[in-house]
Amino acid sequence: MARFFAGWQRAAGHGSREPRAAVFGANDGLVSNLALVLGVSGGGLAASGILLTGLAGLLAGALSMGAGEWISVRSQRELLGSYAPNHATQDLVPYLDVDANELALVYRARGMSLDEAEQRAAAVLHSHEPDNEASSTEGLDAVGSSSGAALSSFVFFASGAAVPVLPYALGLTGWLAAGTACALVGAALLFTGAVVGILSGGPPLARAWRQLVIGLGAAAITYAVGALAGTTLG
Repeated sequence: MARFFAGWQRAAGHGSREPRAAVFGANDGLVSNLALVLGVSGGGLAASGILLTGLAGLLAGALSMGAGEWISVRSQRELLGSYAPNHATQDLVPYLDVDANELALVYRARGMSLDEAEQRAAAVLHSHEPDNEASSTEGLDAVGSSSGAALSSFVFFASGAAVPVLPYALGLTGWLAAGTACALVGAALLFTGAVVGILSGGPPLARAWRQLVIGLGAAAITYAVGALAGTTLG
């Protein structure tokens, strides 16, 4: 079922960069901001300071993701655009087409007149010409819109990064806030992992558990480092 859905995604043209940027933007927001929140929590920061740190991480990360995605996609579009054939150059090709001249000579050797040979050669080569303009346009379409990718990254990173901040915004403190943040982020990681599995045609459950283990593992390491730093510096 997952492979069928992935194939449908590609066939319907939904395999563009925007969905990828959205899914991975949300996942990055979940993991990075949970790690940030737990890191300063392990260091002994007060709940109000943790909330401020989480909000700052949300905004900084979302802006960074959006800007990076915009630059990445824009650069790819400009690179593809530089390879697109120039119309002025294409107009000169018939006058420099060695293949056409050679083919015309073959037809003349078979007894055709000069005009007939040139017309026949031009017709044969024209039927085999690649549609450069169409292929260039398809390449740009495959890359996607730089603004769309940037907006998706910003919005979904911010959405993911807001999840670990939510318990502190609701007034929870201490282990209750940290535990609630981990539970909420864990559920969200299971969801994004399953979505990645569906989009890639892989097993959703395996992708979900992999996402959960990696995300909470990174947060646990950051908490331990924060706790160690808090003990050392405190």
